[in-house]
Amino acid sequence: MADPRLDRRSVLRTAALLGLGIPAAASLLQACGRPELTASDLRIASPDDPVRWTIQDDNQPIADGLSPESGPLILYNYADYVAPGVVKAFEKQYGVEVKISTFNDTDEAVQKIRTGSVPYDIYFPSYDQISRLVAAELVQPLNHTYLSNIENVWPTFQNPWYDQGWQFTVPYTVYSTGIGWRDDQVGDVATLDNPYDVLWDEQYAGSTAIIDDWHTAMAMVGLRAGITDVNTDSARDLRTISDGLSAISDATQPKVTVSMYSDLPGGQLGVSQMWSGDIVNAQYYLPKGQSVDVLRYWFPEDGKGLVDNDLMVVLKDGRCPVLAHLFIQHMLDEKNALRNFGFIGYQPPQRVLDTDRLVADGYLPENLATAAVKQEWFDSSYRLLELDVANDQAWHQVWQQFKAGG
Repeated sequence: MADPRLDRRSVLRTAALLGLGIPAAASLLQACGRPELTASDLRIASPDDPVRWTIQDDNQPIADGLSPESGPLILYNYADYVAPGVVKAFEKQYGVEVKISTFNDTDEAVQKIRTGSVPYDIYFPSYDQISRLVAAELVQPLNHTYLSNIENVWPTFQNPWYDQGWQFTVPYTVYSTGIGWRDDQVGDVATLDNPYDVLWDEQYAGSTAIIDDWHTAMAMVGLRAGITDVNTDSARDLRTISDGLSAISDATQPKVTVSMYSDLPGGQLGVSQMWSGDIVNAQYYLPKGQSVDVLRYWFPEDGKGLVDNDLMVVLKDGRCPVLAHLFIQHMLDEKNALRNFGFIGYQPPQRVLDTDRLVADGYLPENLATAAVKQEWFDSSYRLLELDVANDQAWHQVWQQFKAGG
């Protein structure tokens, strides 16, 4: 039986990876001895346009059969996004220290990685950052001989569209974006003709929230309006999304937050846009004596919603590349992956996991079985892609206007 103890904040993804315009990014990279980065270097991968990245002559994988370094191994991750017990097991096995440095968002993370001020070994990005990480030569290609446990994960991640041949990336977690609610405060969202409508329902004003992530929140507004291109560059679509944000502001004055994993079980919220990992976490923040049965989660049964995944990559400036490979191998181990899931609440894409096992082993109560992520959704879902510079700015302009109350 699993023992899912966890205490973590939700993962705030920021698809505007570099946070700087291309000229500023290029200047900083050049100053740090990196190749100059231009807009033409940024090939944006998508399911319809998969990419196999070029491995440069000056950035080759490590050799086979190397002995691990003496450490310390430095992980660069969100706070509470890896289980301490799993880390300690690695330290004991290899007799090394593992240090964990944390960041609040990817703007901060990548700026520090690019400066090389701290030699981080492993970074935990989302897939929509890969083109810029590879183009800037911030990540090192993987040597697959150290990573036999890749066979434990879903086949789609052994040849993902964003990194054909998994040359630079290994999957870490998968998650959907749906609606979480308390059934003692809100009616059955799943029975609505359009479940997203609940976030615009005036009767829940003051107890509604959306995720404080521009792309995730705006894409949901678009899906409600029938816009299935969640990376649209259409000015008309963006006006529709802007109008939808204005309407939700007028109707329910939603809290824009990443703390719904604690606010919903705490009763401060009745309904919220949520990542599946956060509704899993929510069961551990319920007041003492409160039944987990009060929590509910909706995601489209056909997978026609937002589904995403996070990764592990080896950084080029790290000092322990062999240990980094061994740690990734450790995290891909079935036992370690499940133990990690029990702490962070975000599902690993392990072959052995399906909804029945997640419920049977205690990771998910029956009433939250809808939070399980299914393999087939990665063929049918909508993916939040990296946007080109002009489109990224257009999306941000709409979001900033909404956040400012416009």
